[in-house]
Amino acid sequence: MNGTEGPAFYVPMSNATGVVRSPYEYPQYYLVAPWAYGLLAAYMFFLIITGFPVNFLTLYVTIEHKKLRTPLNYILLNLAIADLFMVFGGFTTTMYTSLHGYFVFGRLGCNLEGFFATLGGEMGLWSLVVLAIERWMVVCKPVSNFRFGENHAIMGVAFTWVMACSCAVPPLVGWSRYIPEGMQCSCGVDYYTRTPGVNNESFVIYMFIVHFFIPLIVIFFCYGRLVCTVKEAAAQQQESETTQRAERE
Repeated sequence: MNGTEGPAFYVPMSNATGVVRSPYEYPQYYLVAPWAYGLLAAYMFFLIITGFPVNFLTLYVTIEHKKLRTPLNYILLNLAIADLFMVFGGFTTTMYTSLHGYFVFGRLGCNLEGFFATLGGEMGLWSLVVLAIERWMVVCKPVSNFRFGENHAIMGVAFTWVMACSCAVPPLVGWSRYIPEGMQCSCGVDYYTRTPGVNNESFVIYMFIVHFFIPLIVIFFCYGRLVCTVKEAAAQQQESETTQRAERE
């Protein structure tokens, strides 16, 4: 192991020199220079001031105007909510902790930040999956006369929440755990250690298959079929125009 493992943390640096300290209690300036933490805080601030207005206005405008409350927009609203989870649960926390150089909110704060950041990320991912499936169903028509309605949208939103929770909740109840990561100013799933009793290895495999590989395959399949269908339609239209031109001549 190249890093230093402690109670509920893993610092990616050997403690041979004795300088490594808990990221819940001490600044981690031995990992990178203090200016790097300031740069991270500035980047988080940029994400906040760009991410919050866009997603908040998306919610506000859609709620205020009935014409925008279409089934497809339910998924887009869900995506906006996911981004707001990231803004408040992830970016804001990371900006504050990076200004201090370590995760000042302690173990409980790490669990909360890790949960909301993971939840928002997974909601966004599965919302993109639902959008891809919706486009495939509507354009490619694998089911004749299919129309994406309100019930489909509600089921799609519910599905994204179930899948997001199936990834974000387990580390809170003993299957893996949330620990500070990277510069030790934000928290995420423990990919680094093999701590007995938390089964990190099995959870990482589960995440890779269910929450990365499967969504990737579904999105590639749906948009791949969409591109093929559009190309076929364009070819048929071109052939029809060529035939009509020949008949006129």
